[in-house]
Amino acid sequence: MVPVARTIQKYWPDTELTWIIGNHEAKLVGDIPGIEFIKFDKTKGLGSYQSIARQIRRRKFDVLLCAQVSLRANILSTIIDADLKLGYDKVRSKDLHSLFVHQHIKPVPQQHVLDSFFSFIEHIGLPDRDLRWDYVIPEDARQFAKMNLAEDRFKVIISPCSSHPLRNWRAERYAAAADHAIRSLDAQVILCGGKSPTEIQMGQEIEACMQMKATNLIGKDTLKKFLALLQAADVIISPDSGPAHMAAGLGTPVIGLYAASNPRRSGPYLSQQWCVDKYSVAAQAFKNKSGNELKWGTKLEYPGVMDLITVDEVVSKLDSLHNHQ
Repeated sequence: MVPVARTIQKYWPDTELTWIIGNHEAKLVGDIPGIEFIKFDKTKGLGSYQSIARQIRRRKFDVLLCAQVSLRANILSTIIDADLKLGYDKVRSKDLHSLFVHQHIKPVPQQHVLDSFFSFIEHIGLPDRDLRWDYVIPEDARQFAKMNLAEDRFKVIISPCSSHPLRNWRAERYAAAADHAIRSLDAQVILCGGKSPTEIQMGQEIEACMQMKATNLIGKDTLKKFLALLQAADVIISPDSGPAHMAAGLGTPVIGLYAASNPRRSGPYLSQQWCVDKYSVAAQAFKNKSGNELKWGTKLEYPGVMDLITVDEVVSKLDSLHNHQ
Protein backbone atom coordinates (compact mmCIF):
# COMPACT_ATOMS: atom_id res chain seq x y z
CA MET A 1 0.00 0.00 0.00
CA VAL A 2 2.95 2.37 0.50
CA PRO A 3 3.30 3.30 -3.21
CA VAL A 4 -0.40 4.15 -3.26
CA ALA A 5 0.09 6.55 -0.36
CA ARG A 6 3.20 7.97 -2.06
CA THR A 7 1.20 8.53 -5.26
CA ILE A 8 -1.47 10.47 -3.37
CA GLN A 9 1.22 12.53 -1.65
CA LYS A 10 2.86 13.35 -4.99
CA TYR A 11 -0.20 14.23 -7.08
CA TRP A 12 -2.61 15.42 -4.37
CA PRO A 13 -0.20 16.97 -1.85
CA ASP A 14 -2.94 18.79 0.09
CA THR A 15 -4.77 15.55 0.88
CA GLU A 16 -4.73 14.59 4.55
CA LEU A 17 -4.01 10.88 4.93
CA THR A 18 -4.99 8.72 7.89
CA TRP A 19 -3.87 5.09 7.90
CA ILE A 20 -5.33 2.59 10.38
CA ILE A 21 -2.59 0.02 10.77
CA GLY A 22 -1.60 -2.96 12.88
CA ASN A 23 1.00 -2.51 15.61
CA HIS A 24 3.54 -4.77 13.92
CA GLU A 25 3.15 -3.12 10.52
CA ALA A 26 3.50 0.31 12.12
CA LYS A 27 7.05 -0.61 13.15
CA LEU A 28 7.89 -0.83 9.46
CA VAL A 29 6.09 2.15 7.93
CA GLY A 30 4.61 4.15 10.81
CA ASP A 31 7.28 6.85 10.57
CA ILE A 32 6.53 7.86 6.98
CA PRO A 33 6.16 11.66 7.00
CA GLY A 34 2.86 13.25 6.06
CA ILE A 35 0.63 10.39 7.19
CA GLU A 36 -1.35 10.13 10.41
CA PHE A 37 -1.07 6.55 11.67
CA ILE A 38 -3.67 5.14 14.07
CA LYS A 39 -2.63 1.79 15.49
CA PHE A 40 -5.04 -1.11 15.72
CA ASP A 41 -4.05 -3.68 18.34
CA LYS A 42 -5.45 -7.01 17.14
CA THR A 43 -4.72 -8.67 20.47
CA LYS A 44 -7.23 -6.61 22.47
CA GLY A 45 -10.44 -7.94 20.96
CA LEU A 46 -13.37 -5.56 21.44
CA GLY A 47 -11.01 -3.04 23.04
CA SER A 48 -9.25 -2.67 19.68
CA TYR A 49 -12.40 -1.28 18.09
CA GLN A 50 -13.22 0.88 21.11
CA SER A 51 -9.77 2.44 20.95
CA ILE A 52 -10.20 3.35 17.27
CA ALA A 53 -13.68 4.74 17.97
CA ARG A 54 -12.28 7.03 20.69
CA GLN A 55 -9.49 8.30 18.46
CA ILE A 56 -11.72 9.22 15.52
CA ARG A 57 -14.77 10.40 17.46
CA ARG A 58 -16.49 13.38 15.79
CA ARG A 59 -14.24 13.10 12.74
CA LYS A 60 -15.59 12.94 9.20
CA PHE A 61 -13.61 11.63 6.24
CA ASP A 62 -14.29 12.22 2.57
CA VAL A 63 -13.21 8.74 1.48
CA LEU A 64 -12.49 5.45 3.21
CA LEU A 65 -10.48 3.00 1.11
CA CYS A 66 -11.56 -0.43 2.40
CA ALA A 67 -8.61 -2.28 0.93
CA GLN A 68 -9.02 -5.39 3.08
CA VAL A 69 -11.90 -7.83 2.94
CA SER A 70 -11.38 -9.48 6.32
CA LEU A 71 -14.25 -9.52 8.79
CA ARG A 72 -12.12 -7.45 11.19
CA ALA A 73 -11.64 -4.72 8.59
CA ASN A 74 -15.30 -4.85 7.60
CA ILE A 75 -16.42 -4.31 11.19
CA LEU A 76 -13.86 -1.55 11.63
CA SER A 77 -15.32 0.28 8.62
CA THR A 78 -18.62 0.71 10.47
CA ILE A 79 -16.84 2.85 13.08
CA ILE A 80 -15.45 5.26 10.49
CA ASP A 81 -17.67 8.09 9.30
CA ALA A 82 -16.95 8.70 5.62
CA ASP A 83 -18.96 10.14 2.72
CA LEU A 84 -17.69 7.36 0.45
CA LYS A 85 -16.66 3.89 1.54
CA LEU A 86 -14.93 2.20 -1.38
CA GLY A 87 -14.37 -1.53 -1.49
CA TYR A 88 -13.62 -4.46 -3.75
CA ASP A 89 -15.84 -5.73 -6.53
CA LYS A 90 -18.24 -8.49 -5.61
CA VAL A 91 -16.08 -11.25 -7.10
CA ARG A 92 -13.27 -10.48 -4.67
CA SER A 93 -15.52 -9.80 -1.68
CA LYS A 94 -15.72 -12.14 1.29
CA ASP A 95 -16.93 -11.95 4.88
CA LEU A 96 -19.90 -9.86 3.64
CA HIS A 97 -17.51 -7.12 2.47
CA SER A 98 -19.99 -5.80 -0.12
CA LEU A 99 -22.49 -4.93 2.61
CA PHE A 100 -20.04 -2.55 4.30
CA VAL A 101 -19.14 -0.34 1.30
CA HIS A 102 -20.94 2.18 -0.91
CA GLN A 103 -19.07 1.66 -4.16
CA HIS A 104 -16.80 -1.00 -5.68
CA ILE A 105 -13.59 -0.85 -7.68
CA LYS A 106 -13.93 -2.31 -11.16
CA PRO A 107 -13.47 -6.06 -11.48
CA VAL A 108 -10.18 -6.94 -13.19
CA PRO A 109 -9.48 -10.65 -13.77
CA GLN A 110 -6.22 -12.07 -12.42
CA GLN A 111 -4.96 -8.79 -10.98
CA HIS A 112 -1.86 -8.50 -8.82
CA VAL A 113 -2.59 -7.31 -5.28
CA LEU A 114 -0.61 -4.09 -5.78
CA ASP A 115 -2.52 -3.32 -8.97
CA SER A 116 -5.78 -3.84 -7.08
CA PHE A 117 -4.63 -1.31 -4.46
CA PHE A 118 -3.97 1.24 -7.20
CA SER A 119 -7.49 0.58 -8.52
CA PHE A 120 -8.83 2.29 -5.39
CA ILE A 121 -7.28 5.65 -6.18
CA GLU A 122 -8.01 5.25 -9.89
CA HIS A 123 -11.68 5.00 -8.92
CA ILE A 124 -11.54 8.33 -7.12
CA GLY A 125 -9.80 10.11 -9.99
CA LEU A 126 -6.05 9.53 -9.68
CA PRO A 127 -4.86 7.32 -12.58
CA ASP A 128 -1.13 8.03 -12.20
CA ARG A 129 1.31 5.85 -10.28
CA ASP A 130 4.43 6.57 -8.29
CA LEU A 131 6.09 3.20 -7.65
CA ARG A 132 8.08 4.52 -4.73
CA TRP A 133 8.36 3.14 -1.21
CA ASP A 134 11.07 5.30 0.40
CA TYR A 135 11.13 3.44 3.70
CA VAL A 136 12.65 5.42 6.55
CA ILE A 137 15.89 3.68 7.61
CA PRO A 138 17.64 5.19 10.65
CA GLU A 139 21.42 5.51 10.87
CA ASP A 140 21.81 2.88 13.62
CA ALA A 141 20.15 0.36 11.32
CA ARG A 142 22.54 1.24 8.50
CA GLN A 143 25.48 0.81 10.87
CA PHE A 144 24.15 -2.62 11.88
CA ALA A 145 24.07 -3.65 8.23
CA LYS A 146 27.55 -2.28 7.62
CA MET A 147 28.93 -4.25 10.58
CA ASN A 148 27.42 -7.53 9.41
CA LEU A 149 27.85 -7.40 5.63
CA ALA A 150 30.99 -7.93 3.61
CA GLU A 151 31.28 -4.96 1.30
CA ASP A 152 33.21 -6.66 -1.49
CA ARG A 153 31.19 -9.89 -1.81
CA PHE A 154 27.96 -10.95 -3.49
CA LYS A 155 25.45 -10.79 -0.63
CA VAL A 156 22.60 -13.30 -0.46
CA ILE A 157 19.95 -12.98 2.24
CA ILE A 158 17.88 -16.05 3.01
CA SER A 159 14.65 -15.23 4.84
CA PRO A 160 13.38 -18.79 5.18
CA CYS A 161 10.06 -18.46 7.00
CA SER A 162 6.60 -17.32 6.08
CA SER A 163 3.89 -16.81 8.68
CA HIS A 164 2.24 -19.83 7.04
CA PRO A 165 4.46 -22.87 7.71
CA LEU A 166 3.21 -24.81 4.68
CA ARG A 167 4.70 -22.10 2.44
CA ASN A 168 8.20 -22.78 3.80
CA TRP A 169 10.89 -24.69 1.93
CA ARG A 170 12.92 -27.42 3.65
CA ALA A 171 15.96 -26.43 5.70
CA GLU A 172 18.23 -28.84 3.83
CA ARG A 173 17.27 -27.25 0.51
CA TYR A 174 17.99 -23.74 1.77
CA ALA A 175 21.31 -25.13 3.00
CA ALA A 176 22.16 -26.63 -0.39
CA ALA A 177 21.37 -23.35 -2.16
CA ALA A 178 23.44 -21.44 0.40
CA ASP A 179 26.42 -23.77 -0.01
CA HIS A 180 26.27 -23.30 -3.78
CA ALA A 181 26.18 -19.52 -3.41
CA ILE A 182 29.27 -19.54 -1.20
CA ARG A 183 31.25 -22.06 -3.22
CA SER A 184 30.37 -20.98 -6.75
CA LEU A 185 29.64 -17.27 -6.38
CA ASP A 186 31.92 -16.40 -3.46
CA ALA A 187 28.82 -15.10 -1.74
CA GLN A 188 28.17 -14.09 1.81
CA VAL A 189 24.96 -15.79 2.90
CA ILE A 190 22.97 -14.08 5.65
CA LEU A 191 20.09 -15.83 7.42
CA CYS A 192 17.40 -13.41 8.58
CA GLY A 193 14.17 -13.75 10.50
CA GLY A 194 12.30 -12.92 13.67
CA LYS A 195 12.61 -14.16 17.25
CA SER A 196 9.92 -16.83 17.13
CA PRO A 197 10.97 -20.39 18.10
CA THR A 198 10.02 -21.58 14.60
CA GLU A 199 12.32 -19.09 12.89
CA ILE A 200 15.21 -19.65 15.28
CA GLN A 201 14.90 -23.41 14.84
CA MET A 202 14.82 -23.06 11.07
CA GLY A 203 18.03 -21.04 11.16
CA GLN A 204 19.72 -23.64 13.33
CA GLU A 205 18.60 -26.45 11.01
CA ILE A 206 19.89 -24.64 7.94
CA GLU A 207 23.26 -24.09 9.61
CA ALA A 208 23.41 -27.75 10.68
CA CYS A 209 22.77 -28.88 7.11
CA MET A 210 25.31 -26.55 5.55
CA GLN A 211 28.89 -27.51 4.73
CA MET A 212 29.91 -23.88 4.43
CA LYS A 213 29.43 -21.05 6.94
CA ALA A 214 26.53 -18.58 6.88
CA THR A 215 25.98 -15.41 8.92
CA ASN A 216 22.99 -16.21 11.11
CA LEU A 217 21.18 -13.02 12.18
CA ILE A 218 17.82 -14.64 12.88
CA GLY A 219 16.35 -13.02 15.97
CA LYS A 220 19.13 -10.44 16.15
CA ASP A 221 17.78 -7.63 14.00
CA THR A 222 14.70 -5.39 14.00
CA LEU A 223 12.44 -4.51 11.10
CA LYS A 224 14.47 -1.37 10.42
CA LYS A 225 17.78 -3.21 10.66
CA PHE A 226 16.41 -5.83 8.31
CA LEU A 227 15.49 -3.08 5.84
CA ALA A 228 19.08 -1.83 5.98
CA LEU A 229 20.38 -5.35 5.37
CA LEU A 230 17.99 -5.77 2.45
CA GLN A 231 18.98 -2.47 0.89
CA ALA A 232 22.66 -3.46 0.93
CA ALA A 233 22.07 -7.04 -0.26
CA ASP A 234 22.28 -8.24 -3.86
CA VAL A 235 19.39 -10.70 -3.60
CA ILE A 236 17.01 -12.30 -1.13
CA ILE A 237 15.66 -15.86 -1.28
CA SER A 238 12.26 -16.08 0.38
CA PRO A 239 8.93 -17.88 0.26
CA ASP A 240 5.68 -15.92 -0.06
CA SER A 241 6.20 -13.55 2.87
CA GLY A 242 6.51 -9.93 3.98
CA PRO A 243 10.28 -9.76 3.39
CA ALA A 244 9.76 -10.52 -0.30
CA HIS A 245 7.63 -7.39 -0.62
CA MET A 246 9.90 -5.30 1.59
CA ALA A 247 12.76 -6.13 -0.77
CA ALA A 248 10.69 -5.03 -3.74
CA GLY A 249 10.32 -1.63 -2.12
CA LEU A 250 14.10 -1.32 -1.89
CA GLY A 251 14.87 -2.49 -5.40
CA THR A 252 16.53 -5.68 -4.17
CA PRO A 253 15.83 -8.67 -6.45
CA VAL A 254 13.80 -11.50 -4.92
CA ILE A 255 14.12 -15.17 -5.74
CA GLY A 256 10.60 -15.99 -4.58
CA LEU A 257 9.65 -19.58 -3.82
CA TYR A 258 6.07 -20.07 -4.97
CA ALA A 259 4.09 -23.28 -5.03
CA ALA A 260 1.48 -22.78 -2.30
CA SER A 261 0.45 -19.39 -3.70
CA ASN A 262 0.40 -17.71 -7.09
CA PRO A 263 3.27 -15.26 -7.69
CA ARG A 264 1.29 -13.53 -10.44
CA ARG A 265 -1.16 -12.43 -7.75
CA SER A 266 0.99 -11.95 -4.65
CA GLY A 267 4.60 -12.32 -5.73
CA PRO A 268 7.24 -9.58 -5.40
CA TYR A 269 5.99 -6.94 -7.82
CA LEU A 270 9.32 -6.07 -9.45
CA SER A 271 10.89 -9.55 -9.39
CA GLN A 272 8.42 -11.76 -11.22
CA GLN A 273 11.17 -12.96 -13.56
CA TRP A 274 13.26 -14.24 -10.68
CA CYS A 275 10.51 -16.25 -8.95
CA VAL A 276 10.45 -20.03 -9.06
CA ASP A 277 6.82 -20.57 -10.01
CA LYS A 278 5.46 -24.08 -9.39
CA TYR A 279 1.90 -22.96 -8.67
CA SER A 280 0.41 -24.57 -11.78
CA VAL A 281 2.29 -27.79 -11.10
CA ALA A 282 0.93 -27.73 -7.54
CA ALA A 283 -2.60 -27.13 -8.81
CA GLN A 284 -2.34 -30.20 -11.00
CA ALA A 285 -0.83 -32.29 -8.24
CA PHE A 286 -3.19 -31.34 -5.43
CA LYS A 287 -6.37 -30.21 -7.21
CA ASN A 288 -6.13 -32.07 -10.52
CA LYS A 289 -6.67 -28.74 -12.26
CA SER A 290 -4.51 -26.25 -14.10
CA GLY A 291 -3.57 -23.09 -12.26
CA ASN A 292 -5.85 -21.07 -14.55
CA GLU A 293 -8.84 -23.23 -13.60
CA LEU A 294 -8.55 -22.32 -9.91
CA LYS A 295 -10.29 -19.29 -8.44
CA TRP A 296 -7.89 -16.34 -8.45
CA GLY A 297 -6.19 -16.21 -5.07
CA THR A 298 -6.64 -19.89 -4.20
CA LYS A 299 -3.94 -21.06 -1.79
CA LEU A 300 -2.49 -24.56 -2.13
CA GLU A 301 -1.14 -24.94 1.40
CA TYR A 302 -0.76 -28.70 1.53
CA PRO A 303 1.99 -30.76 3.19
CA GLY A 304 4.77 -31.31 0.69
CA VAL A 305 3.65 -28.65 -1.80
CA MET A 306 6.91 -26.69 -1.45
CA ASP A 307 8.89 -29.86 -2.22
CA LEU A 308 7.89 -29.26 -5.84
CA ILE A 309 10.58 -26.56 -5.89
CA THR A 310 13.99 -28.11 -6.47
CA VAL A 311 17.40 -26.88 -5.38
CA ASP A 312 18.52 -26.83 -9.01
CA GLU A 313 15.73 -24.40 -9.92
CA VAL A 314 16.69 -21.99 -7.16
CA VAL A 315 20.38 -22.28 -7.93
CA SER A 316 19.69 -21.63 -11.62
CA LYS A 317 17.84 -18.41 -10.75
CA LEU A 318 20.64 -17.40 -8.40
CA ASP A 319 23.32 -17.98 -11.05
CA SER A 320 21.36 -16.09 -13.68
CA LEU A 321 20.81 -13.14 -11.38
CA HIS A 322 24.49 -13.08 -10.40
CA ASN A 323 25.50 -13.02 -14.07
CA HIS A 324 22.87 -10.38 -14.81
CA GLN A 325 24.20 -7.91 -12.23
